[in-house]
Amino acid sequence: MESRLRVHGHPIQPMLVTFPFGLFVSATVFDLADVAGGPAFLGEVGYWTSVAALVAAGLSTVAGMVDLWDATGGRTHRTKITFNLVNVTMAALFLLTCLIRSHSPQRGATGAMLAAELVALGVGGVGVWLGARLMRQFESSRAEADTLDALGGVAGPTVEIVRPRA
Repeated sequence: MESRLRVHGHPIQPMLVTFPFGLFVSATVFDLADVAGGPAFLGEVGYWTSVAALVAAGLSTVAGMVDLWDATGGRTHRTKITFNLVNVTMAALFLLTCLIRSHSPQRGATGAMLAAELVALGVGGVGVWLGARLMRQFESSRAEADTLDALGGVAGPTVEIVRPRA
């Protein structure tokens, strides 16, 4: 997997995707507790956790679009596109529930919203699988020493943005 945005040679976007996914899972747990009869503030916490996840998903999507900007065709390219579409679909479902909730005073979840969030997490699970597949493709294309001593010899910039190919 080639990437224009890297940290220590590793692509940034698969790392960034973990933040929105983790926040979406947390929001769903808060909403589940709210729908199950927990205190009303749990629905509000779930709402704001979803909003934070949407911001993180936006940043992850931007990083994904930068990586796709000049990517060449092939299996990895198709996997990258599918990975990004799946993550955008998950975020869109959560955005829909956030927009509906934004008009209520308590911002609590309903059973239907919780069901939509669970579907979104299922879609996100496919994204996790695709991200792991991309990372395996990336790791198999790297020639790296098998010992921790190799980390001591890291030279050059920690974070790099690679210029597009001409």
